[in-house]
Amino acid sequence: MLALPVCSSAWANESVLDTLQVHGFLSQALIITDDNDFFGRSSENAGSLEYTEIGVNASIRPHRNVLVAAQVLSRRAGGETSDAIPTLDYGVVDYQMVSNQQRTLGLQVGRFKNPFGIYNQTRDVAFTRPSILLPQSIYFDRTRSLGMAGDGASIYHEERTQSGVFRFQAGVGKTRIEDDVDQALGLKRFPGSLQAGSSAIGQIRYEDNGGHFLMALSTASANANYEDAQPPLNNGSFQFQPWVFSLQYNDELWSLTSEYALRTIELDGFNPAIDQKKTGESWYVQYTRRMDNDWQWLIRFDRLVNDRNDRSGTRYEQSGLGPAHSQFADDITFGVQWTPRPNLMLAGEYHHVDGTGWLPLHKDADASETSRHWNMLLFQLSLRF
Repeated sequence: MLALPVCSSAWANESVLDTLQVHGFLSQALIITDDNDFFGRSSENAGSLEYTEIGVNASIRPHRNVLVAAQVLSRRAGGETSDAIPTLDYGVVDYQMVSNQQRTLGLQVGRFKNPFGIYNQTRDVAFTRPSILLPQSIYFDRTRSLGMAGDGASIYHEERTQSGVFRFQAGVGKTRIEDDVDQALGLKRFPGSLQAGSSAIGQIRYEDNGGHFLMALSTASANANYEDAQPPLNNGSFQFQPWVFSLQYNDELWSLTSEYALRTIELDGFNPAIDQKKTGESWYVQYTRRMDNDWQWLIRFDRLVNDRNDRSGTRYEQSGLGPAHSQFADDITFGVQWTPRPNLMLAGEYHHVDGTGWLPLHKDADASETSRHWNMLLFQLSLRF
């Protein structure tokens, strides 16, 4: 999240405490599925209420060129109640070396939000999302920790020209790798653990002066080492390298958005049965329509393939690794949002899904017991201050 420049003369008339800003948000969702569980036991009884997001963020300027900002987030998405323990979502010291009418150049040190796609840097705040769930082929909730933030340093440059605004951001450090990544890779059942290694991320973004057209290219290299392995596994390495191309056109009453990604995953050194290198493919097309000032609806088609060389998952199933439908997912989504007040939003959406490629599985779940075709309803109440 790039810091906004502040006029020096205006800052000089304020004390440091005058620059303090505190904001927060809360979202609570109800999830109902006919088959497969998503964020709790959503296919049982009246559904699941185990999708809750609560966040508080604050920022202050100790100097006109320095911003200190942080956010604490409590998030439960199925799993145990302990998963909702508040954690540091981001926390940075942001120093702007250059800040004028033409350009901004700055450095962030700490835990920074990854510049990834269109929505990643603000995805936890429901008011910044076009739907309750972002397109799961790009913005995975299944392996959420891998893409959210990094610990290290990030540099950003924004150039404002007559043809539009160009933004560049790149960061190096260590990505966050938590239990969700081990679970998705099938390593959770073994005694070892993935430990984050050196990683890098970058994005180039362009937006025209009218705010109608946006284009971005994002890439990353996230690395981890598997330690304390015991037979049948050896200590190995994990690498994830995505490329995401993003396009968006905004008119007064509607927006058309599409993103396309290639995702290379490599596991090396574990053992011949585990080691692999494959490239997945993801894309979606989304149309959003705004009505009056407080209503919005959308329709979206979202596609995920875990292996471009095995799009149907047939070879995966023949190898005895799991059902074919766990290697892809096609999702048709219809959604609506109502914002009767600036700090209150009610949302609902319907998903018709073919495949379980992005379905989060809890630790006791068996992929072979999931259904290929399933439907999901979500309702969400969101507040902010």
